[in-house]
Amino acid sequence: MMSLYLAQPSWLHRLPAGLKLFCLAIATVLLYPVKEVGIISLAVAVTLGIYASLGRSGLAQLKLLKPLFWMMLAIFALQYWTMGLAEAWILLGRMLVLILLANAISMTTRMDEMNAVFQFLLTPLRWLGVQTQRIAFALSLLIRFVPVLVSFMHALLAAWRARGGQRRYWQIIAPLVVQALRMSDQVAEAVAARGGIPKIKN
Repeated sequence: MMSLYLAQPSWLHRLPAGLKLFCLAIATVLLYPVKEVGIISLAVAVTLGIYASLGRSGLAQLKLLKPLFWMMLAIFALQYWTMGLAEAWILLGRMLVLILLANAISMTTRMDEMNAVFQFLLTPLRWLGVQTQRIAFALSLLIRFVPVLVSFMHALLAAWRARGGQRRYWQIIAPLVVQALRMSDQVAEAVAARGGIPKIKN
């Protein structure tokens, strides 16, 4: 699911990593309560415009949605069946925006740049003797995997509603945790295969 870094100059590459991460956080907070189809549609259009502005290589990164196609289709169908067309599009559109924005940051921001941002934010912990480079590295990976977990959570919620689960949403916690642990194992194996967590001097 992680996109490759695009080694090409672009306006998004030139933006500071901290600013991009801040904008992603703001977009996540602002989009969550939105219930208007027009606003969600505009957000999707703007996000696709960002990819288009990166040229062919940027548009090619939209292929990351291919592995999620059937899951998203199932989420849309279940939401349409239980809530209607507008609610189905709002849910799907919100997921698309957040997944694509997080991926856009991944493909235009080097890992060391993200690490530097998180290291700065975690500076107070250094005074307590905490090895912040490991936490920063984990947070950098989290940026890449949160959208995937969010989409999986929405799939679980949609399936739960379709089965008459009502409001006892806490029962999806177990399968969500299992999925998160599977992903963490995959990341750990990938990092170990590449020599482990890079050592960064505090």
